[in-house]
Formats: sequence, C-alpha cells, structure tokens
Amino acid sequence: MEINLISDTVTKPTPEMLTTMFNAKVGDDVFKQDPTVNELEAKVAEMFGMEAALFFPSGTMANQTAIRVHTRPGDEVICDKWSHIFLYEGGGVAANSGVSCHLVDGDRGMITPELVKSVISDPGFYHAPLTKMVSIENTTNKGGGACYEMENLKAIKEVCIQNNLIYHLDGARLWNALVAKNQDPKEYGQIFDTISVCLSKGLGAPVGSVLIGTKAHINRAIRVRKLFGGNMRQAGYLAAAGIYALDNNIQRLEQDHRKAKELGDLLKTLSWVDKVEDVETNILIFQLKKNVDESKFMELLKQKNILISSMGQGKLRMVTHLDYKEVMHTYVLEALSKIEI
Repeated sequence: MEINLISDTVTKPTPEMLTTMFNAKVGDDVFKQDPTVNELEAKVAEMFGMEAALFFPSGTMANQTAIRVHTRPGDEVICDKWSHIFLYEGGGVAANSGVSCHLVDGDRGMITPELVKSVISDPGFYHAPLTKMVSIENTTNKGGGACYEMENLKAIKEVCIQNNLIYHLDGARLWNALVAKNQDPKEYGQIFDTISVCLSKGLGAPVGSVLIGTKAHINRAIRVRKLFGGNMRQAGYLAAAGIYALDNNIQRLEQDHRKAKELGDLLKTLSWVDKVEDVETNILIFQLKKNVDESKFMELLKQKNILISSMGQGKLRMVTHLDYKEVMHTYVLEALSKIEI
C-alpha cells in the first residue's frame, strides 16, 4: 500500500464521481453547447455571486488568462515572492502577456496592504512599468496552506480601488480556506475582479479549473482561452466531475485539515525535527535537524511506502487529501513515531 503525501493533485475519481461522469450529457463546448459545462460555469458563478465563469483545463491557464485579460505588455503585476503565478507557471506572465512581476516579501506567501502600497509605480513616471494588477494566492502553496483573514483581503482591495488596480485571486485551494475560516464565497465575489478556483486538488476531480468574473471579463477570457489552446469539445464529462466535487467534497476538507494538524502535532514531539510550520489547512511543512540527511530520510520513508516531497531550502512537505484514508493516517502516525535517527 503506497501512501502518497506529495500533493493533493494525486487523487483519483471515486466510483461515484466516475458514474456521474459516464452519465453526463455533453455537447460541443466550443459552440457553448455542452449542457454540463454550462451548468458547472453557472453553478460556480452563482456560488461566488459573480456574473459569469469559464471552464479551463488547468489552474495555470486560468490564471494566465486572467493576467492576459487585465494587462497590456509592459505592465506589472504585484504578487508575493512565493506566488504560484511567478514560481510555478513556466514564466507565463512574461511569455503570455509580456508583463513583469513586482515581488514583495510577505509572510508565508501572504501580503499586506502596506506592502502593496510601497511598490505601486507612479503612473506618471514612464521609466517604470505601469502597475496594473495585484494577484494574491489563498491558500498559499509554498506558504504551507496559510489562509488570509478577510479583513486583510478587504484592506488590499481598498488600496486597489484607490490606485485603479485590478485585483485577482489565485484560489487553487480556496475551498480549503473557505472551510478552515468558515467564510462565504460570496464575500470573495464582492472583493475580487476575477477568481480562479481549482477542482482537481482537494475536491478530487481529475482535471479542471474555473475562472470567475464579470461578463465582460469572461467574454474576453473566452478569446484568450482559444488563443492559449484551451478550448475543449465534449468537456462535460470533466465538468460533471467538477459538479459532483462541489456537491459532495467541500465540507469533507475538514478531515484533511484535521489529519495534517495531527501529523504536525506529532512531528513537533520528535527529536529529529527542527521546525514545524503552522498548519491551517491540508499542507504541512517541516524541517529536519541539521545533522539529519534529507535524502536518506526521504528514502527511509519510501521504504515504509510513504512518499513526501522536498520544497528545497531544507523544507519538506506533506499534503493530506481525499485518497489519504484514515487507515493510512494511522499507519503514518505510527511509522513516524517509531523512526529513530
């Protein structure tokens, strides 16, 4: 029995989700004639109280489309130094939109209104890029699943309004934040110009993300998605998985959060662990003592059929998810507690 804690992207559709997919009504989504895709888009838009939504094959494409919609070549986007759009989207900000990222040094991937204010370019100073957009990530991936407080998000929005900036949310794991903080998605819809949400991480769908915004933004996004090669035909089979996930798998994220916290609590008691970062959702980041060889430690876990990932700079990561069952969790807790280094 292999226990994969590398990411929450490793989940596979449940039998119930597969049945829903097989029974989906489909059409040609390029002509907007796939009823299940249309249903998913309307459902997500309604959840956030926003005007329209668009289904994408990936979160990266959804984020990159939002950037292309909101900016022109030569503009800049303010984001944290650990942002997914900067670190893990293949340089798409520059390649796809011709814009640059102005990085700020936040706390666990989270930025503040003061940080945003401090780096906004004077629009009259034409030697500098024109600041056009602020992008935040919630939860933060490299920040260990950290969640923004709603008041902080609203304060950043005020800075955006005062400086005529677009406000985008990379909400790949926003579902986790909504559950952990007991927040209303419609609050997010009132704050952000566009939001991307992922269906294929904690919610367990095999593929797919959704971009949400105004009708004007989504109409523009349809053209950009085509440009990026993201049009799909009978995508309703995939959209059906997303609908099932939204109906059945949001609240169960509490289980993933509990398991991650229990892993973190155990690691804090072990002699070979140097530091465990705060655990708010389903991502757990920890560091080994300096005398412990990281590669040998990971190989030791692999021999016990436990797979985790290295984030570099001495940080190791475990991510709990739908396919990490209770029996696996009990096994991992026991295996970790018995390791002596």
